[in-house]
Amino acid sequence: MNSIKLFSLTILLAILFNSCAQTETRTEMTNLKSIYDITINSLEGNSIDLNSFKGKHILFVNVASKCGFTPQYKELQELHDKFQNELVIIGVPCNQFGKQEPGNAEYIQAFCSKNYGVEFLITEKTDVKGDQQHPLYSWLTLKENNGVKGSSVKWNFQKYLVNKEGKLVDYFYSTTSPTSEKITKHFAK
Repeated sequence: MNSIKLFSLTILLAILFNSCAQTETRTEMTNLKSIYDITINSLEGNSIDLNSFKGKHILFVNVASKCGFTPQYKELQELHDKFQNELVIIGVPCNQFGKQEPGNAEYIQAFCSKNYGVEFLITEKTDVKGDQQHPLYSWLTLKENNGVKGSSVKWNFQKYLVNKEGKLVDYFYSTTSPTSEKITKHFAK
């Protein structure tokens, strides 16, 4: 009988410990003070220092290679070419919407380069929503983190614009072209 009680107590403690650890991780994710505090890896696995982009706008876009909006890669590259002194574009591959980014890093890199001549920064494949949401998207989507507004990522190619001071400007749904004046008016001279 004692072994059953000990086993039950062990299971209960394990559940409580796991619950506390998850709460602590979620709390850490929701207490981010600055976009520049966040780390994310490039598609090649190298850490991206967002601090190096201070003084420029940053456009974060969750991307996918098998989506109806995938041709927006071309417009994103046009933005990169035209505004690279004012704007950094960061593509964030995500497979959470219709499993439209199933490839590994090598496939994603080859696809972007071959089909769209992409030269802007692409991160590692990332979750933009849910329990495994990357801290970057926790900051972008939670008002308590970004200080401006809350949102949820609805589909691939949703865009988040951060200004030169690291403050969220706004987000734009997939249907908004990357070259739309709704976006470019914030950094075009």
